[in-house]
Amino acid sequence: MEIKTHESINRSLCGEPVEVSQGASAVRLICTADMAADASGLVHGGFIFGLADYAAMLSVNHPNVVLGAAETRFLKPSRVGDELVARAQDQTPQERKHLVQVEVSCGEDVVFSGTFTCFVTKEHVLTGV
Repeated sequence: MEIKTHESINRSLCGEPVEVSQGASAVRLICTADMAADASGLVHGGFIFGLADYAAMLSVNHPNVVLGAAETRFLKPSRVGDELVARAQDQTPQERKHLVQVEVSCGEDVVFSGTFTCFVTKEHVLTGV
């Protein structure tokens, strides 16, 4: 499926799409040393959130999709070198409002889960700003 949103995103920071289909996506991210929050190699949660958010946007896959809210939980820490996969599923595919469930896994372990409330605006959110 053609990707219609977030075409200029830095995939080294937010992940590489491995699946994009109607109402679903999967995105893979390799955690690099640039993502470390400290000398132990703990990955800053912002990168994991960014991965999950990107997967949510791809599940809606509209040029004007924006994030309105998110309820999230970090379940386990991630480390430099981890390969994370975010899987997103649009639970309420409507015209304008979408509730997207996202889980991020490292191997068999779920490290993050969340519900992302996404909106499709009539025009790009920066139009006229």
